Amino acid sequence: MASALGRKFLGYSFWASAQGVKRTVAVKARKQLTRRSGGRSLRQVVENLRPYLLGWKTYFGLSQTPKVWRGLDEWMRHRLRAIQLKQWRRGPTIYRELRALGASSQTTRKVAANSYSWWRNSRFELNRVLDVAWFDRLGLVRLS
Repeated sequence: MASALGRKFLGYSFWASAQGVKRTVAVKARKQLTRRSGGRSLRQVVENLRPYLLGWKTYFGLSQTPKVWRGLDEWMRHRLRAIQLKQWRRGPTIYRELRALGASSQTTRKVAANSYSWWRNSRFELNRVLDVAWFDRLGLVRLS
C-alpha cells in the first residue's frame, strides 16, 4: 500500500500535519481558473467564473487550508483588476473611468501615468477603488 502524501486524487492533494493527514486543493486545479479574458468584458469574465467558483466552493469545501482560499480570492481580484486596466488601455481612459468610480485625483493620476503596467498597477492604489465591494456588485463569488 502506498502513502497518500504527495499524491493527487480528484483535484485534492494531501499533506501531513501534527494533527494527521490534511487535504488541500491541488495546484493544477487552481491554475485552471486563471486564464486570460479572451476579449470579453469584465462582467462577462465574472459571469463565466461564477459557476466554476460556486462548484469549487462546494466541491473543495472539505479542504483544510483556508489560507489557500484567501490567497486565491486576492489573486483573482488582482487578475481581474489587471484585465480591467488592460481593457481601458490608455491613460486618459483610465483616468476618466477611475474618476467616475470615485477615485481621488492623486490615485487616478498615479495609475493612469503608468497605463501599460497593468499587473503592477492592479495592486495597492487600485485596491481602494476596485475593492471587494466593487467585485461583489459585479457578482464575483468569494471563496473565503
